[in-house]
Amino acid sequence: MKNFWNKLPKPFFALAPMADVTDAAFRRIIAKYGKPDVMWTEFVACDGLQSAGREHLMRDLSYTDEERPIVAQVFGANPENFRKTAELVRELGFDGIDINMGCPEKNIEKQGAGASLIKDPSLAKEIIIATKEGAKEIPVSVKTRIGYNKNELETWVPFLLETGIDALTIHARTRKEMSDVPARWEHIERAVQIRDEMRSKTLIIGNGDVKNVADGKVKAQQTGADGIMIGRGIFGNPWLFSERTEEASFQEKCAVLLEHAFLFEEIFGATKNFSIMKKHFKAYVTGFDGAKELRVKLMETNGAKEVKRIIENRK
Repeated sequence: MKNFWNKLPKPFFALAPMADVTDAAFRRIIAKYGKPDVMWTEFVACDGLQSAGREHLMRDLSYTDEERPIVAQVFGANPENFRKTAELVRELGFDGIDINMGCPEKNIEKQGAGASLIKDPSLAKEIIIATKEGAKEIPVSVKTRIGYNKNELETWVPFLLETGIDALTIHARTRKEMSDVPARWEHIERAVQIRDEMRSKTLIIGNGDVKNVADGKVKAQQTGADGIMIGRGIFGNPWLFSERTEEASFQEKCAVLLEHAFLFEEIFGATKNFSIMKKHFKAYVTGFDGAKELRVKLMETNGAKEVKRIIENRK
């Protein structure tokens, strides 16, 4: 398998991995209506994948060829479990594996995973080495932040680049800042400079507050980033990466919402709570007369058939 990272256009666009958002159902919708250049799965626990609970988590690693190139994102703090998980990811046919070193959720950090790895570079390095061993020819990437409590770009980025990872996604905020302050893209520009000074071949992907593809192109031009990752901008707008100019109509949004709801049920059945869909309902149903009333009704649903009935009655 050849390294897909080397074949992407510049700048390329990626859909950010988001827990309980970029699941298999949502990715299929995105692939159909506005496919980015590369997709990520939600993050999946290495420890869970190497436990008796593996089967339950395997649905999070289901994908279709329409989503390629697709990267499996994983998290954890046990290098051996990363090695075994990388082997699994390779066997499943993923195009790449990405290590989460940026998630600020407390329950993730308690495990020594996510953003807490910024505070433990030696463990971070062990994890990258183990992942590469398991991944073999599959490219390995990392998603992180500019630092933990403060900007640590000048030490953290060179440290990661020295491991020889294929791509590095940088969320332009610290762990402490969460998403409470505007992303500072000058730090992405500096990361690109550091990469060039080191003569590293690692691709730099910028992430944080990108509104749409046009905004991403400007940020890539300003910073020199090879790729742009968009997260929250995708909510309620599966056409985002298609660069369509006209706003989706109420009917279009309702049709896709319904398709999404049935797909979610088809893929996850009883293994995931239908309430996960409700954050999407909020995003799809906005900006038209009666949106609030429709949202309230949809938030009370427990299945796709109920969603269909409410939408058809609204029409």
